[in-house]
Amino acid sequence: MTGEELKKIQTPLKEKYANDGASALITLKAKGRIGENVSCKIETGLQISEAGLHPATGGTGLQLCSGDMLLEALIACTGVTLSAVATSLGILLEDCIIKAEGDLDFRGTLGISKEVPVGFKQIRLTFEIKSNETEEKIQTLLKLTERYCVVYQTLINSTQVKAKIINL
Repeated sequence: MTGEELKKIQTPLKEKYANDGASALITLKAKGRIGENVSCKIETGLQISEAGLHPATGGTGLQLCSGDMLLEALIACTGVTLSAVATSLGILLEDCIIKAEGDLDFRGTLGISKEVPVGFKQIRLTFEIKSNETEEKIQTLLKLTERYCVVYQTLINSTQVKAKIINL
């Protein structure tokens, strides 16, 4: 896709959202159902994926780990955002590999230590970019990717999550 093709697709949407802010508010949804042997089946839209315990917490390793899925969502979102920004700015990328690593201390998850927080202590995101563009353009690309990536911004801004129970 060229920058002009992307602009042609996005311009009417940007105009619509600028004129009617409410039309820009979209609710994304995900759904899962508790399965057998400490698992959860997630409807991805394309298929059903099954998540389970990480081997470090007693899982078999045969099911998806939700921590891995979080990192994969981060890679997917930053990859799409980086590609869109590069296309919009006319930045030519020969190749780009995105890697995410996250550090977890399972003593928190397993309730062994109340002093150890549950969740990722740190996530490292690496972009291996092959391009003949200037360092300045590549840094602008990274800055704009961080700015406009939904998953990245959600993680760094600690979005409030509210949980509730509905009796069936």
